[in-house]
Amino acid sequence: MAKTPPTNNILALALVNPVFPVLILLVFLALASGLRYGMIRQDNHQIRANLANEAVAMVDHLKREFTIHAQAINRMAARMQKEPEITEAAWRADARHYLNDFGVYQAIEWIDRDFIIRWLEPVAGNQSVMDYNVAFSDRRRQALETARATGQYDISGIIDLKQGGKGMVIYAPVGTGEDNNGFIAGVFQIKTLVQQLLTNRVLQSFQLDIRGKGELSYQLNRLADTSESFAHTEAINLPTLGRNLTIRPTSSWVESQRSDWPWLTFIAVLFMGLLTSLTALLAQLILKRNRALEQEIDQRKEMQRDLARLESTDILTGLANRRFFMEDLAHTLVIAARQNRQVALIMLDLDRFQMLNDSLGHQFGDELLVRVAERLNQLSDERILVAYSGGDEFMFCQQQVDEIDDVIHLLGYIKHSFEAPFEVHDESRRITATMGVAVYPQSGQDADTLLRNADIALYRAKEQGRNSYQFYTEGMQEREVTRLELDKDLDKALANNEFVLHFQPQVDLETGEIVSVEALIRWQHPRRGLLPPVEFIPLAEESGRITDIGRWVVAAACHQLAAWKDTACENLRIAINLSGRELDDEHLVDNIRKTLASKQVPANRLEVELTEEIFIQNIEHNRNQLSRLHDLGVNLAIDDFGVGYSSLGYLRYFPVDLLKIDRSFITSVTERHDDSVITRAVISLAHNLGIRVIAEGVETEEQLNFLRQHGCNLVQGYLISRPIPAEELERALEEGILNMATLERAGL
Repeated sequence: MAKTPPTNNILALALVNPVFPVLILLVFLALASGLRYGMIRQDNHQIRANLANEAVAMVDHLKREFTIHAQAINRMAARMQKEPEITEAAWRADARHYLNDFGVYQAIEWIDRDFIIRWLEPVAGNQSVMDYNVAFSDRRRQALETARATGQYDISGIIDLKQGGKGMVIYAPVGTGEDNNGFIAGVFQIKTLVQQLLTNRVLQSFQLDIRGKGELSYQLNRLADTSESFAHTEAINLPTLGRNLTIRPTSSWVESQRSDWPWLTFIAVLFMGLLTSLTALLAQLILKRNRALEQEIDQRKEMQRDLARLESTDILTGLANRRFFMEDLAHTLVIAARQNRQVALIMLDLDRFQMLNDSLGHQFGDELLVRVAERLNQLSDERILVAYSGGDEFMFCQQQVDEIDDVIHLLGYIKHSFEAPFEVHDESRRITATMGVAVYPQSGQDADTLLRNADIALYRAKEQGRNSYQFYTEGMQEREVTRLELDKDLDKALANNEFVLHFQPQVDLETGEIVSVEALIRWQHPRRGLLPPVEFIPLAEESGRITDIGRWVVAAACHQLAAWKDTACENLRIAINLSGRELDDEHLVDNIRKTLASKQVPANRLEVELTEEIFIQNIEHNRNQLSRLHDLGVNLAIDDFGVGYSSLGYLRYFPVDLLKIDRSFITSVTERHDDSVITRAVISLAHNLGIRVIAEGVETEEQLNFLRQHGCNLVQGYLISRPIPAEELERALEEGILNMATLERAGL
């Protein structure tokens, strides 16, 4: 059985076929013809556009001139209205001024209330219209009656003038209604008015037709060699005058608008085709001689490229892998030391990637990494190498850095790469990145030191807020050591019961009573003392311990609620904060239910707070979790409202009981107009949805009065009390410190 020849062999045979150069020439001929045809069409389009511009300019000029004449007649009518006793001689003198000033009118007339022409200037050449009734038809009479009633001027349209020729008449009423004293009429011939438009260029290049209702009303400058292919009609939009102006160019004008490029392009492309055909013929001779050798060389090169790619490229992202990056960085540093140049190493970490990967699946995470790699790879060039380090980390090496501004410029480009959402599995997902930067030689003399210090700067950037960057500085090394020590101690904190809860009261503005408290975790470190959550919560989230700490907070809050039974605090509700990782825990609701039951605490005494950002991540999963909590009887609150997605639309999907306005708006609510407007709007919209509102960060009486005035339900902040231990809270309520003195001082 005969073997089918490989496709490459068939292609090679086709390329060396003698017909191939001829085919190339024919292709170029077709391309040249197509380009010429397209450019001629483009020329025609441009000619029509130029013709339209000419028509628009003529019509605009005609309308402008006509409006000027109409306004002049109106002014003369207005003067006659003010001077009803004007003599005929004075009127004629005034009319002569208008005739001399404008030079377009054939005559100016005064028509009495019965539509009879009584006065006329000039008389010479116009005697035939004296005592003429201008309401010579029902249509004209109706038009004049309307003008007299409304005070608006009337235009006769193009008519056969009694004096001879085609013309138009403008009738301006002298007063309206019962006070009307006839009309001032301006009579001019169409030829005289239209010729004001015509320059020598227009006379030589265009024929003008004025049409009304599809019929030719007047033709000016009739030419014999007008083009049959080009004409443009433009509407003359004047009151009571519906006419169109059609201009037809001469063939010479059309040709003057055409470009030589269609033919030049045709000749140039055809010449290129001839050269290409000859080149192909020459190449065929070389191919026949060297084809076997080139195929062998190509195969060897392809094998070498594949081997090099496998050793240096990450299979998933297609970027350089960590091994190749570090080798290239070491080589780059050697060259930089010899040339006394700087090199920047940038470590990039995708914010909250692990949460997306865990909640939406590893296939989604891999696809997102590919999309991110595609964007970042667009920044690579001969001076910038982009690599994938693993997990959710990418690396950049910027060579030949002259000054730090070069690095900052690259950081700006990287941040810009994350502004548009990423399309993954037919969904749009936004993600941000945090970066740490180490610069050779200031931040390290070798590749490993630079990498370590860039990683330290990256972690420092995460601590100060995501979607940012930090340059490595000397003090960061010490802070990194401290962080590692805290991370190690965090393992023992739960086992040694080193966490405590402090409580910040929340006051009901309607009753003036403390009805709830927010539980805020603290770490009683054996050596460092009492640590705020900002010192250890980011560590807990990064290491995954946040779920265990969250369970401890739930247990501690329920234990405290049980301990407050039969005390001054027995009616208080405790609000606790949940993180995104805790909400992802499938056992969250069962754990809360069991804890409430074991402490015999009613579910409505517990409230959970989540930030806006957590709400909209994985909406279906979160809605299921929060609905189960709501069915259990636990209250649900949105924390830090206004600093995240700031949309009340998603509230329809969740059983929200309470909305907490972020302290950033409350701080300046009495000083900044926009903050006060936003706060009022949030309160109003939340109430319309049946949601209560609490404001945090209240520190002045002015803020408190503003919130009370605009219907805020609850407040908390240093004006009421700082977060305090449970014993101090109990003692303050029992002794009436918070119930009386503090509230009175706050104006409650």
